[in-house]
Amino acid sequence: MMSQSLTATDVGTASHTAADPNAHQGSPPGPPGPRARKRLLARIFHAWQLYVLLAPALIYLVVFKYWPMYGAQIVFRDYNPVDGFFWSPWVGLDHFVTFVTSFQFERLVANTLTINTVGLLVAFPVPIILALIVNQLPSERFKRVTQTILYAPSFISVVVIVGMIHLLFSPSSGMVNHAISLLGGEPIFFMGTPEWFRPLYIGSDIWQNAGFSMIIYLAALTAIDPSLHEAARMDGANRFQRIRHIDIPGILPVITILFILAVGNIFNLGFEKVYLMQTDLNLPTSEVINTYVYKTGLQNAQFSYSAAIGLFNSVLNLLLLLTFNWVAKKANQSSLW
Repeated sequence: MMSQSLTATDVGTASHTAADPNAHQGSPPGPPGPRARKRLLARIFHAWQLYVLLAPALIYLVVFKYWPMYGAQIVFRDYNPVDGFFWSPWVGLDHFVTFVTSFQFERLVANTLTINTVGLLVAFPVPIILALIVNQLPSERFKRVTQTILYAPSFISVVVIVGMIHLLFSPSSGMVNHAISLLGGEPIFFMGTPEWFRPLYIGSDIWQNAGFSMIIYLAALTAIDPSLHEAARMDGANRFQRIRHIDIPGILPVITILFILAVGNIFNLGFEKVYLMQTDLNLPTSEVINTYVYKTGLQNAQFSYSAAIGLFNSVLNLLLLLTFNWVAKKANQSSLW
């Protein structure tokens, strides 16, 4: 009886497969049916509060990030406000060729890359070192006070920071030049000397932002299992050995992700601070791509040309981001995707 029933079942299955050869292969995906749409609407209605909270962010992205993209076509046109976006003459890649072959190109790219690369090499390790040091402080109260002191400068506006730089390094009344004079040296016009622009920019950037970046690494350090440190202490490991073999490997994924993001932003030097620190005397080292785009686009009304430079800058950043993310994946490190 059991063999007969199994045989009948097998025959039924075989006949069903023969009648529908695509039964086990699956049908190609198509548009959702009425039931699927109803289930989707039911889930949305059930969690409508979450969608209301999400709506402002989505509206912001659509209005200020995606909708303006249609205006990017002016990089391929000789835009003028009278003809508008769609009726201005089409020029193709002429603006890109003009920028790449201009005498400003090498200087702008060199200044942008130099400031960002040196800043990345010098400034990137600073918050990591600060986080490792603060994490080892034995007193919780002293640790909180130290954190507050270190990340407090990040709440100071860029305008105030640049004003402080002008006051401290003024050739006539600055504290730095007074100290140089007391030591027997000659006052230095820091803001008017091209060679001093990069050290001032990078140094002030470290002072302002290193403490805030430190918080990210401190949060990653708190996720490390304390039992690892207890076991290391029992094995006789000192503080530096525990930092080297436990703390640094524990935050290495966070370091990798933030480094990839920093490299992907290497051509996008902050406009506000550079522009505020610029003088006619330090332009050879302070003129970067972003300030040149501002002067060309808004001050000289060359809208298409400046938009082409900005798009060129964004494409380079994207290529660097994709390249270093690919390298991180090949090295079996954490990556963005």
